[in-house]
Amino acid sequence: MTEPKKVLVACGTGVATSTVVAQAVQAAMQDRGIAIITRQCKASEVPGQIGDVDLVISTTPLPKDLPRPAIVTLAFLTGIGKDRELEKITEILSR
Repeated sequence: MTEPKKVLVACGTGVATSTVVAQAVQAAMQDRGIAIITRQCKASEVPGQIGDVDLVISTTPLPKDLPRPAIVTLAFLTGIGKDRELEKITEILSR
């Protein structure tokens, strides 16, 4: 069995929005057979917490040139483009 992938979910405060996104991504990846562990933080904390993660998902802009794949999206809040974002996430986490 492979190790769960680590996903850092960021928003402005590291509380409300990131919780919604983390739960949605966790459920979607479980449906796809991809085990993940999510951790939440403020977007400003991403550079200090990115070291051990496989992917960063944020609802607010992130610094450029992060050393890990990052997706900035509101799709999990609006529903618009959610399937497309889930495909990107699945592709990254399947590597």
